[in-house]
Amino acid sequence: MIRALAIAAGTVALPSQLAHATRSVAATSAEAAATLPGDELVPGPAELTTLAVTVDAPGEAVWPWLVQIGKGRGGMYSYDWLENLIGLDIHSTDEIREQWQHLAPGDRIVVVPQGFGPMPDGYSFPVAQVLPGRALVLRQAPPGHPWNSVWSFHVVPDGPGRCRLISRSCTQRPQQRGVRVATRVMEPVTLVMTRRMLRGIKERAERRVASGAPVPAGAALRWRRAAAGGSPAGSRRTTAAGRCRSPIRSSRRRPPRAR
Repeated sequence: MIRALAIAAGTVALPSQLAHATRSVAATSAEAAATLPGDELVPGPAELTTLAVTVDAPGEAVWPWLVQIGKGRGGMYSYDWLENLIGLDIHSTDEIREQWQHLAPGDRIVVVPQGFGPMPDGYSFPVAQVLPGRALVLRQAPPGHPWNSVWSFHVVPDGPGRCRLISRSCTQRPQQRGVRVATRVMEPVTLVMTRRMLRGIKERAERRVASGAPVPAGAALRWRRAAAGGSPAGSRRTTAAGRCRSPIRSSRRRPPRAR
């Protein structure tokens, strides 16, 4: 949730501004190269960062944790102590709640509460797309922000009882020198926080499956309906330049590309 930490510290650095051009952390070369839902919202030239983790649990056990992110909801599953060190009052839950399982375009994911010192109006990410059980896309764009970007999450099947959880940051390359400099300075911390968020979701999903606890009925039903439509990267997509990228395939067949 470093995007809130960065903003609160007065540094313009967001997850979608992490990469120099294209960067991946624990993502396969196929995942880093794939065009994912939400990418099409950002015009080129764009910078990409793709982070991923393998979850030893089916996608239907992962999505309920992902969809309930946010302040006043399930939290951010990252380093709560660091977020709360500056007074953000973020508390990551260890339970799935039905009242947090519903998101739609136009909703907002709050990361900084109203009344917070340097940001009295708070801060939140608008929801741009929700593909239930498959993808969650958060959006930022001018004139409200100095960047044009998306921050998206994707649940991709990876064999029986397993899936890949992917975070994709895609931003139009910033022109302002100050924004570029701040982005580079905050990049290592942002990567650590986002990586911890993915692992936080992974740990909760795996722990619940190992305990034998069932997926809540409502979440399971939404997942089955979504699964009937295919995975988020299950078909070829066309980039803004008119080129197609291949869909994501099994993450175990290719090692991560060195960067």
